[in-house]
Amino acid sequence: MALSDPTAPIGNAQTYFAGMNAYPAENVRDLALVGDGEAMRRLRLQVERLGPHFRTVLLRGETGTGKELVARALHSKSMAEGPFVSYHAVRFMEGNEEEHDSGTIDALIEKAAQGTLFLDGVEEIPPRAQRKLLQILERRPSFRTIASTSHDLRVMAAAGLFRQDIYHRLAMVEIVLEPLRRRAEDIPVLALHFLKQYSSQYRRRIDAIAPEAMERLIDHAWPGNVRELENILHNGVLQCEGATLGLHDLSAFEQEAETVYEGTPLPPSEKRIRLQDVIERHVMRVLEECSGNKVRAAEVLGISRSTLYRMLEASSEQARPAEPARPKP
Repeated sequence: MALSDPTAPIGNAQTYFAGMNAYPAENVRDLALVGDGEAMRRLRLQVERLGPHFRTVLLRGETGTGKELVARALHSKSMAEGPFVSYHAVRFMEGNEEEHDSGTIDALIEKAAQGTLFLDGVEEIPPRAQRKLLQILERRPSFRTIASTSHDLRVMAAAGLFRQDIYHRLAMVEIVLEPLRRRAEDIPVLALHFLKQYSSQYRRRIDAIAPEAMERLIDHAWPGNVRELENILHNGVLQCEGATLGLHDLSAFEQEAETVYEGTPLPPSEKRIRLQDVIERHVMRVLEECSGNKVRAAEVLGISRSTLYRMLEASSEQARPAEPARPKP
């Protein structure tokens, strides 16, 4: 029996059937931007509107929210003639020399010419490479760049952990990806999407998800977001022996939830770390990279020299031991 609604009730419960999308199939072609909730409808609309015209976009979202999928969707809508070039910014840390960073950025720019450069985890770019990237972006304003981050770069920039000027350059257009826990209405459609995908991949005839299994999926907090949900459905399809994915097929989900996501509490020292301490360590690291040159360090940090001097003075005062009290005459 064909159903127009994948969540239509059957008997006294809801059985969720695969092979049915909550929106037209042509939207799914945009690299699986799956979901029919308000947040996903807004996201697809942003991709449709920005894709043909964007030059610089910042994608912000937690790990596993699909930032690269959105980046690829924007690229596909741009009608760019060149390739989509993805590079994780943490790889800049593999080299210790400014010449290494400059050569890497130049090579990326050349490779992504007429295409789109996707810088994943842009908050990981070291200060020396941030400056070089900013120079290139300012020199080539028509170059398409998409940066992604799981942090709030505005806060990092305000704290001196990221250059203010490159933040403003990257965040001319910012798209925020909502975590899965804030769009639970999309979980059934996403779960059916992954069920269909992996059932086809492994040639399994699994066409539904049992009500109790779907209820368990909907109730979970999903700290790993869509990526975690995909992994759970992947493992579930491999374990399922019938035509309906049941709660007992989600053993990997239960094990992962207990051992990873409920997790072990952080040590007290990690809980109590202050933002000011993080800022001071970052400033001292940049100062060391600049061989103690305060003018150069301030330039790399994107702050004024007077601000740097005040930060160093405050740090030295905190480190200075208190003078013993003088005895009263």
